Amino acid sequence: MNKPLKPQELDDELDPGDDAPLYVARKKIYPQSVSGAFRRIKWGLMAFCLAVYYFLPFVRWNRGLGAPDQAVLIDFPNRRFYFFFIELWPQEIYYFTGLLILAAVALFLMNSVGGRIWCGYLCPQTVWTDLFYAVERLIEGDRRERMKKDASADPMRARRIFELVLKHSIWLLIGWWTGGAWVLYFSDAPTLVKELITFQAPMVAYIWIATLTATTYLLAGFMREQVCTYMCPWPRIQAALTDEWALNVTYRYDRGEKRTSMKKAAELRALGEHAGDCIDCYQCVAVCPTGIDIRNGPQLECIQCGLCIDACDTVMKKVGREPRLIAYDNDINIHRRQQGKAPIYRTVRPRTVLYSAIIAGIGAIMVYTLATRSLLDVNVLHDRNPVAVTLSDGSIRNAYTVRLLNKRGFDRVIAIDVEGPKNATIHVVGVDSVTPDRPMIVIERDTTSELRVLITAPAADNPEKSIPVKFHVTDIGLGEVAAATDNFVAP
Repeated sequence: MNKPLKPQELDDELDPGDDAPLYVARKKIYPQSVSGAFRRIKWGLMAFCLAVYYFLPFVRWNRGLGAPDQAVLIDFPNRRFYFFFIELWPQEIYYFTGLLILAAVALFLMNSVGGRIWCGYLCPQTVWTDLFYAVERLIEGDRRERMKKDASADPMRARRIFELVLKHSIWLLIGWWTGGAWVLYFSDAPTLVKELITFQAPMVAYIWIATLTATTYLLAGFMREQVCTYMCPWPRIQAALTDEWALNVTYRYDRGEKRTSMKKAAELRALGEHAGDCIDCYQCVAVCPTGIDIRNGPQLECIQCGLCIDACDTVMKKVGREPRLIAYDNDINIHRRQQGKAPIYRTVRPRTVLYSAIIAGIGAIMVYTLATRSLLDVNVLHDRNPVAVTLSDGSIRNAYTVRLLNKRGFDRVIAIDVEGPKNATIHVVGVDSVTPDRPMIVIERDTTSELRVLITAPAADNPEKSIPVKFHVTDIGLGEVAAATDNFVAP
């Protein structure tokens, strides 16, 4: 019988002391190549994501004469964001807020359906690490060859040096292309490529390319699973958001245990004893990009990529047993099978319905506001000092700064009207209009114009201390109207 621990001994047992490491020292992982359904899905998504990222800046979109023709462009000098037929101004930052909310809720929805499928298939860290692994296998060989070469007593052989130089050169080239593609989203891509080649590009472009080259090279080439385990917050968030119905990569221990070799399993079955389907081949561990054993249950390091499923299915096929010993499943179904019940899957449940409704609602609001938004806008700011003045004839004058926004790709003639003060007259400082009672201003294409507007009204007709005043601006050609309100006050 074990002797009970004293309180101090218990504290020492639970607290390893100040010298305990904050994290486990990294052991280099050598993932083995694998083929199967999930590996093909990963190849397809990787090719799609990389193609979109690298080549999207070169896609053209005709917006008319004088407008940028790059389909996706973040134009900082002109404060515009272009996405195909959509053009967003700084005043429309709420669209980006909506996109961030949609992205977050979509991530929650993916988690509630299939666990960390974002991490396993779409996360940039996973995509670029997969690409770097592919280069490594192509040059150095598969798992056994790489392990043997790293353990070699003579690592400085000419062939080995050539392989390492070639591998790291390609890694750096991928990192350079990654950084180069990023800066192309902020300027006309063909023009910037030419400037980069001739060393005429802005220095900030070279700085960003160098920064992203280094980070891609380090994160995908060396840090790899350490990013997922220690740097990324999503594994911790995902653990708090998941529920018992979410489908995660799961070792079906109801089938696999008791695990043993094929020979030993045959002997146990001959004796009438139970033996599981798992033959303890460790192929699920060999292919795992984070180096875990999925048979130990849910783990923080697991990115739900499904490669262990492909590896296990290959082994099960070879030994003549049913596939999907490892599969997307949950503990509820494992317990149901142990009780002789059929498994059940609840993809549609309150959590997923709520997330889907939020995505649909926010998406519908964004589409509606985008479709019905005005391409003519007006903002009014009342002068503060003085707020109002009394003229020699006794009338009252208020001054305003009026900002007009023409979001169309052509010049527009805009008429300005006011509603509120009785018998008011309008004067735009520095602008002569052929219709003094209704000034008309030409606003250039895709610009913001700031005007100083004076509103004068007889004091006898407007005895109130403050009168709401509404500015109407009207596109004479299209009839499009925008309005803004302020106050007309007495001195």
